[in-house]
Amino acid sequence: MNPIKKIVILGGGTAGWIAAAMLAAHVRRDLCSIELIESDEISSVGVGESTIPPVLRLITSLGIDEEDFIRETQACYKLGIKFVDWRCKNESYFHPYGALGQRIGAQDFYQCWLKSTMAGGDYPLQDFAPCSVMAAQGRFFLPAQAANTPIGGAGYAIHLDAKLVSAYLRRYAEARGVVRSEGNYVAAERNEGGFMSALLLADGRRIEGDFFIDCSGFRALLSEGVMGSGFEDWSDYLPCDRALVVKTAAAGSRMPYTTATARKSGWSWRIPLRNATGHGYVYASRFCSDAEAKSTLLGSLDAPRINDPRVVNFRVGRRTAFWKNNCLALGLSAGFVEPLESTAIHLIARGMDYLLRFFPDRDCEPSLQREYNRRMAADYQEVRDFIVLHYCTSERRDSGFWRWCQTMPLPDSLRERIDLFKAHGIVREERDELFRSASWQSIFEGMGIRPAKYSPRVDNIELEQINENLKLARSAILSMVKTLPTHDDYLAGRFGAPAVEQG
Repeated sequence: MNPIKKIVILGGGTAGWIAAAMLAAHVRRDLCSIELIESDEISSVGVGESTIPPVLRLITSLGIDEEDFIRETQACYKLGIKFVDWRCKNESYFHPYGALGQRIGAQDFYQCWLKSTMAGGDYPLQDFAPCSVMAAQGRFFLPAQAANTPIGGAGYAIHLDAKLVSAYLRRYAEARGVVRSEGNYVAAERNEGGFMSALLLADGRRIEGDFFIDCSGFRALLSEGVMGSGFEDWSDYLPCDRALVVKTAAAGSRMPYTTATARKSGWSWRIPLRNATGHGYVYASRFCSDAEAKSTLLGSLDAPRINDPRVVNFRVGRRTAFWKNNCLALGLSAGFVEPLESTAIHLIARGMDYLLRFFPDRDCEPSLQREYNRRMAADYQEVRDFIVLHYCTSERRDSGFWRWCQTMPLPDSLRERIDLFKAHGIVREERDELFRSASWQSIFEGMGIRPAKYSPRVDNIELEQINENLKLARSAILSMVKTLPTHDDYLAGRFGAPAVEQG
């Protein structure tokens, strides 16, 4: 054995401190030390303040109390995403987390619902998703505290302040032995085998290590700058290449969901926090100037600004090799898919989870690298395809951007999913995939894509029995949701008054 005795992380922010925290939790400090290098002169991008349910598993796996984490990061609960004006203007739909209906007898719920709908039944699909019903009513309750009830199958995530998350995880990691060094990276040393041996800082310090994690953001200073790992560009599928971000004071009720509104040249987000509200406009610079984007974003704000809008340029795509020799790319260094489905933090945690699963010694066996790269490539591709689905199924023709989306090329992997669903309402699911059937069904239905046929097996159940089950299930969910507290009341009862963020 040739064990790794020191891991060096270049860059802080969300990616760097998640990496540090996960290593601190799962690697013995007396066997392997961890050092994180970051500069106070470099600010984090901070565009991702919304999450998906797996982030809560990350918190639990670190032994962190969820309630304490939510309180310290000024977080709100999130039941899903409301999509406004995506299929066409003046229409909206919801992508919920957790359950979407329950099996009727031995038959799949969606197929039963499809049979009823094709026979003239008038039961909106989202009436059977507890998260969708709670979101529509502005209410919230922890599903774990309502097991064996109509909302017991709900899922949830959180909206959080990215800077507060980094600070929280930094405290967690440093308390467990991670060393933070302030400094600016200038170069790396490599041995004859192409492995890195040390990082050189602007003040002359030399930081040695056996394994290096690149969390330097879009610059990818190690993975691209030193190791020469290429980049697979996805702009042919996702044309947006800029985001304008700003915060405002908290305004009105804090709804338990993210709002994603389609705009002339992209889409904007609204993310409620306890102490503020995050806003952003993701757009394609070939169809929209920065000045026009700024005017669009500022015109949509519903409260006074806390800070000035900031433009973030990005490339959509991923590394051709996430792990090369003894260097691992993580977060924005590894790739970027626009934050429409709030997957950024999940992909960071996923990258670290796989590293811990395939943890190497100093030789970094190539077969481990190949398997890691295969898994991560599949995860990024799945997220890409799911996001492209929102664009390519739109019926909008009112701008150059949306007309381009009508003729955009589709990845073969997404085309196969669409064809399979259109034929019989079947969603292909691999074992480790992030988005399950309920997510794909919600987007397809919301965008007006419905299968041509239902599964013939569903005819084993009489239509009257299906309709009776649907009627009772819908009534049970709505009746219980109406008894729940509003999201604001639930937050106040659990966490008290929020802090007020100042500009």
